[in-house]
Amino acid sequence: MQTKTLGELAEYVGGQVRGNPNVIIKSASTLGRAGESDISFLTNSKYEKQLRTTKAGAVIVGKAHPNISVPLLIADDPYYAFMQIMVLLHGHRKHKKVGISPKALISDSAKIGVDCHIHNFVTIADEAKIGDGCIIYPGVHIGEGAQLGNDCIIYPNVVIYDGCKIGNRVIINANSTIGEDGFGYASHNGVHHKIPQIGIVVIEDDVEIGACCGIERGTLSDTIIGQGSKLGDLVAIGHGAKLGAHCLLVAQVGVAGSTTLGHHCTVGGQVGIVGHINIGNNVTIAAQAGVINNVPDGRFVVGAPAIEANQGKRAYSMIQYLPDMRQNIRKLENRIEQVASSAKSGFGRPAGQETPS
Repeated sequence: MQTKTLGELAEYVGGQVRGNPNVIIKSASTLGRAGESDISFLTNSKYEKQLRTTKAGAVIVGKAHPNISVPLLIADDPYYAFMQIMVLLHGHRKHKKVGISPKALISDSAKIGVDCHIHNFVTIADEAKIGDGCIIYPGVHIGEGAQLGNDCIIYPNVVIYDGCKIGNRVIINANSTIGEDGFGYASHNGVHHKIPQIGIVVIEDDVEIGACCGIERGTLSDTIIGQGSKLGDLVAIGHGAKLGAHCLLVAQVGVAGSTTLGHHCTVGGQVGIVGHINIGNNVTIAAQAGVINNVPDGRFVVGAPAIEANQGKRAYSMIQYLPDMRQNIRKLENRIEQVASSAKSGFGRPAGQETPS
C-alpha cells in the first residue's frame, strides 16, 4: 500500500484540487466510513449530503461544491478516477509465484509458455497450449487442444473443455465451466435424444468470468464472449450465443442459445433472455426482466415480458390500483345493465305515455 498527497493523486488522474493539496492519503473508503487519511468519492447525488458530514481526508467529485470544508479532487469521471487511485494505492491481488508444481499433471504434448505458475493438482491435457505469464490455481482442468492466451488467471476448480479458445488477460473465477455441451436434445416419441455439440467457446481478450458460471459450446457455430465483457457469478450462456464487446452481465443472468447481444450491453441481475433473438448495441435490460423479442439499439427495457422502460414504468405504476379499478368497472357494468334494463322495459308503451318515475 502506498501513501500519496492529494496533489499527487490529482496529478496522477488529471484532476484539480480544491482545498489543501498536502493532505496525506493512505487508503480509500465510503463517505460514511472514511477517516482523515482516506479518500472517498461521490457519483450518486443521493449521497451528496454526506459531503458535509464525512470525515474523509478528501473526496473525488465531478464538480465543485460550495461551502464544503473537505478537500475535493475534481475529475471529469470521478468513478474512473477512484478506480485509478485504488489501483495506485492498493494494487490488484498478488499471485504467489510457484513455478510449475510437480503435483500438476501436464501432458507431454501440451505447450506451456514462459513465466507461468501452475499450482498443485492442475490437469492439462494433450495438445493444450498455455500462453506466457498465466496463473493456474489448484484443481483446474484444461481439456485437449484448449488454448489460453497470455497473462490469464484461472482460479481453482475451473474446467475448460476440449478445443476452447481463451484470449489474453482473461480472468475466470472459481468453479466456472467453459465449453460444456449445450442443452440440445431432439425429442422423439417422448424421449429426449442428445445432439452432438461440435462448436467451441471463444473468449476474447480482457474478459472476466465470475464464479460458478456455465458457458456452453455451440451446437454448430461457436459461442463467443466479446472483448472486454464482464460476467458476474452464476451466469449461464447457451450454445451458440454471441456477446459483443464490453458487455456487462450481472449475477444470475441466463442467455439462451443462438441469441446475439451487441456491444456495450448492460444486463441486470436475474434477467432471462430467450433463444434465437437479437439484442442491439448499447441496450440496458433491468434486473429480473424477461426478454422474449428482439431489442433495437440503445433501448432500455424492463419487466416480464420486457418492454421499453418509460412505458413499463407507467404500466407497472398502475398495478397497485388494479383491484380498485376492477371493482369500479364491475360497478359500472352493473349500472349499465340497470340502465339498459330500464330502457328495455319502457319499450311498447303508447305514444305520449310517460314512464312512471
